[in-house]
Amino acid sequence: MKLRLIALAAPIAMLAACSGGNGDAEDGDDMNAASEGALNENLATDPDLANSSEEGAALSGTGNQNIPRIDTSERAIEDARSRAVQMVGGSANMDALPTAKRLGEGAADTPAMVQAARALQGPGNTNCFEKVSYSASWSAKLPAEFPIYPRGNTIEAAGSDEGNCAVRAVTFRTGVPKSDVLAFYATRAADAGYTVEHALKGGENVLSAIDGQSAMVIYARDLPGKVTEIDLVTSKR
Repeated sequence: MKLRLIALAAPIAMLAACSGGNGDAEDGDDMNAASEGALNENLATDPDLANSSEEGAALSGTGNQNIPRIDTSERAIEDARSRAVQMVGGSANMDALPTAKRLGEGAADTPAMVQAARALQGPGNTNCFEKVSYSASWSAKLPAEFPIYPRGNTIEAAGSDEGNCAVRAVTFRTGVPKSDVLAFYATRAADAGYTVEHALKGGENVLSAIDGQSAMVIYARDLPGKVTEIDLVTSKR
């Protein structure tokens, strides 16, 4: 179950080749075919990582080598929410999740989604996803403004600092509803000066945040057992 970064690499490389425009709506329509895969490929998990050493145990909150059981008790959920509120400076500072733009089947990606996909590549059309390595330690190297949600269980992580790349990709799970998790990241992004957009496409919530050449993209979905799964991808420059 591997983060499908290789699948992401091709469409992002296509975006790099086409990114001479100004990123307006017309560009978004032209590049929809290229960006769709980059923004809608699910990230899964890697059995090689799951069966590796215990180096990720502290990061995932578990000591066994299998995918951890997610604590969905009210106590755990409220504790996680409380920590998240503290991290944004109090409940008054937690922004409401922006209303999702519902994109129909075959609809063009929004210009913001296209711009975020472009930002996930490196300068000079570098395909950073071809350079990633897999290690649970990458989840501790996320940009400071986008940490793993409190009490989130890391399933796997990948990243690269090679050359001009500074990409991170982490999959984690939590018992906290995805609306709360997405509101936390939307708030963190806005507080850090990012422009935030929320879309619903292909049955997944997609939260895009852009600040110049830096970007954060989240793919969120519901799993059985009241578990939320989050794929968090960042590029910080």
